[in-house]
This record gives sequence, C-alpha cells and structure tokens, in this order.
Amino acid sequence: MHIDHTAVVAFGLGVGILVGMTGVGGGSLMTPILILIIGVKPVTAIGTDIGYGALTRTLGAWRHWRQKTVDVPLSLWMAVGSVPAAIAGVIALKALQHSEKKSFDDTVLITVGAVLMLCGLAILARFLLTQAVSRERERAQLTTRDKVSAIALGIGIGFVIGVTSAGSGALITVALILVFRLAPRQVVATDMFHAAILLWAAAIAHAVAGDIDYGLMGTILIGSLPGVWIGSALAYRVPVGSLRIALATLLIGAALALGQKGGLDIPTAVIAAFPAGVGAMFLVWWFRVRNKQKDAAAEATPSVEGAAAHDAAPVMAGAAQGGAEV
Repeated sequence: MHIDHTAVVAFGLGVGILVGMTGVGGGSLMTPILILIIGVKPVTAIGTDIGYGALTRTLGAWRHWRQKTVDVPLSLWMAVGSVPAAIAGVIALKALQHSEKKSFDDTVLITVGAVLMLCGLAILARFLLTQAVSRERERAQLTTRDKVSAIALGIGIGFVIGVTSAGSGALITVALILVFRLAPRQVVATDMFHAAILLWAAAIAHAVAGDIDYGLMGTILIGSLPGVWIGSALAYRVPVGSLRIALATLLIGAALALGQKGGLDIPTAVIAAFPAGVGAMFLVWWFRVRNKQKDAAAEATPSVEGAAAHDAAPVMAGAAQGGAEV
C-alpha cells in the first residue's frame, strides 16, 4: 500500500493544531483520517494512532504537571481501572480479528464510528455543561465513593481506547465535570495526565500485537508536534467554544462515514446534510450570542453627548468657583 507521506504530515499538523487549541480530538480525528483518507487498515490505524497519542499526550501531561494543575491522585485511581482494561481491549480486538476474519474490518469500522458519534455528542455536552455545573473545585475529595467511581470510569474508557483508540479526551472530560466537578484547567490537565498513562499501556499492548506502523507514526509526529505548539499559542486568540462545536460536528460526520464504509445503510446525503445542519444551528446560536453581547455593551456604555456633558461638569463647576473667588 502506497502512503502519501506529505498528506499524512499535513493532516498531522491540522490535528495537532486542533489538539493544542481544544485539548481533545487527537485519537478521535486521526483514526478516521488514516482509515477513510489515507487508506490504512483499521487495526493498524488504531494501533498507530495510540502510539502517536502516547507520545504527544506525554508532552502535554509534563507541561500541565509542571504547572501543578493535575489532580494526580484522581488520575492514578482512574489508571487503576483503565490500564488493565486497555490491555483487555487490545486482547479482545485481536480475538475478534481471528474469529471473524471476513467481517472484522467492517465490525471495527462500525465500532469506531459508534465511539466517534459518542465523542461528538460528549463534546457538545461538555460545551453546555461547562457553565451549568456549579461548585467547581481544583481537587477531588476522593472519598471511597469517588475512588470507586474513578476506577469504574477508568475501566470503561480504557476498554474503549484499547479497541478503538478514540474517546480519551472527549469522554473523560465530561465525566470529570459531572462526577468530580473539577474546574476547567484541572479537567484538561487531569485528563491529559491520565491519558498519557492509559495510552502508554494500550500502545505497549498494540506494539506486542504488531499493530503499530512506526514509519507512519513518525510521519504523523513530524506534523503534529509543531501543530500542538501552534495550537497552544492560538488557544487564547480563537473562541474555543466555536472550535469544539466544529470539532463535534466533524466527529459526527466521520462517524456516519465510517458506518457507511462498514456496511451500514447510511445515505451519503445524510452524511453531508447532518454536519451542515449542525453548522447552521451553530451559526444561528453564535449570531444570537453576539447580538446579546452588543446589546449589553450598548446599555453599559453611556452616549457620547452624555459622556461629554458628564466630563464637562467638573470643569464648569471649577470655573464658577474661580469666578466667585475673584
């Protein structure tokens, strides 16, 4: 199979920029790109994407750890469940490959598509939940109930990652907001730190299984590493909420395309129309928010004549007082 390495570098750059700007989207985007556009076999795309993700997430986790925004105990409790579950997911994937050789690729495509659909919905949910959850905190209390919840969350996410490579960022962040009520900075940092641990476990398992194309992984890194740096620099200049909605729309569209490629009867018109519909709803929402902001700014800002009269009043009063003194 011939791989266009220039295209891989370009897509790696684009995905890296999105990851740097939003904190999510690496595994969720790169796997469908490798399958649908580059033409890589599904199991190789999954393994290679996990290996690439382990390296990039480690860099991000180190940066957040130095900034002391990571809830390390919570990350480790999640890893108690996610690390063995990720290895179990890789074993299940290989068992499925040997038992269903004819329909294996289609099954993997549909499974990855289902997870991408869930990730897209989770990103939209996170966008809505960020302002809805009150009593945010920088550290989880880690009661017995919290520890059990962290392990259970890790088991579910770890297995999904081992099988599909997608979902670590989108799914865990929603859980960190809903279950543990972490503040936004701690959500991103804790997710990044835990994902690094989880992805290394899954990457080692996929390496043992022979599912990683190291040359392809290196090509992706050539584009993605500078992309993450560029995205991090642009994160404060571009509305992150808008990017997350666009990313969610893209993931849902990719999910439908993977399902179609896997044999599901999904009309191409639906694949094209759904993202367009979501995009149209976003534009309507964005214009409404913008108009509200303009109206609020207009109400808060006094008129020019009123401001001039207000500024001139002290001057007139001073002049009058000076005349009286003369």
